[in-house]
Amino acid sequence: MMYKRPVFAVAPMIDWTDRHCRYFHRQISRSALLYTEMVVADAIIHGPRERLLSFDAEEHPVALQLGGSDPAKLAEAVRIAAPYGYDEINLNVGCPSDRVQSGTFGACLMLTPEVVAECVAAMKAVATVPVTVKCRIGVDEQEPEEALPELLTRVLDAGADAIWIHARKAWLKGLSPKENREIPPLDYGIVYRMKERWPEVFIGINGGIQSLDEAAAHLEHVDGVMLGRAAYQNAGILADADHRFFGARAAEPDWEGLRERMMAYAARHIESGGRLQHVARHMVGLFTGLPGSRRYRQILSTDAAKAGAGPEVIAAAFAAVDLAGARQAEALSA
Repeated sequence: MMYKRPVFAVAPMIDWTDRHCRYFHRQISRSALLYTEMVVADAIIHGPRERLLSFDAEEHPVALQLGGSDPAKLAEAVRIAAPYGYDEINLNVGCPSDRVQSGTFGACLMLTPEVVAECVAAMKAVATVPVTVKCRIGVDEQEPEEALPELLTRVLDAGADAIWIHARKAWLKGLSPKENREIPPLDYGIVYRMKERWPEVFIGINGGIQSLDEAAAHLEHVDGVMLGRAAYQNAGILADADHRFFGARAAEPDWEGLRERMMAYAARHIESGGRLQHVARHMVGLFTGLPGSRRYRQILSTDAAKAGAGPEVIAAAFAAVDLAGARQAEALSA
């Protein structure tokens, strides 16, 4: 996939953006760029590759996010992933979790930009699709106005095709991963300045963006916008993304069609040995704020977790929502 501007994306989120989540989001937006959870290079090399890397062809365009700090291992992971057909390979230089730090990758790589550059160069040498980097503006006591340009200079020289910047510092000491997503102040301005400094480079922005209106405002300054928790916890906002950002014809969301497609998908997953909860847990936030949404959430959260639960639970949950009202609300928010 060659980057087209603008790009609207759903961020990689550990424990959330698995293949079932991505399939669900793809049924709502046909064009948004979707990301996997971060997958550690060692796990791809030594672990259950099929489970870690397989995905439904409908998920395209979809990017694989890798975690690691060893150039040779990352290159090997890229080679292994190649037959699966991802549209992009992304290197995680932003995750602040303890398990990531213990592996000396993620946000702590902001402290060693030369290592990030070596990783990007190694990945580029074997990749057949764009290689991109997702980073923070800095970590701990770093001065972002110095640390961020240095990182970008090095990884762009190494061949990175695009940069996604989470517009917050990460504090590796003293803040939990959850706190790192909320407490460090947002600084969108520094991301805009990076775009001004590298006008020819695709630079996307992430962090604290809550709506499509906010996304559109950012696209006045940068090439791409990435929503994380806002898109996951209220997936219905993805319904207008194709019209707003990709030139699709404005249309009312087909909630009944979505229900039928997700029931069919859940049935296939159950037939292959999976459980309904694997799919349904990602759908809980679909109708946030609409009449019947509380009952919808209750049904998906409790009934889908019961032994033997089948696709009919999805039908029951949708039946609790006023779908005509949902359409009207969506039309008013567009």
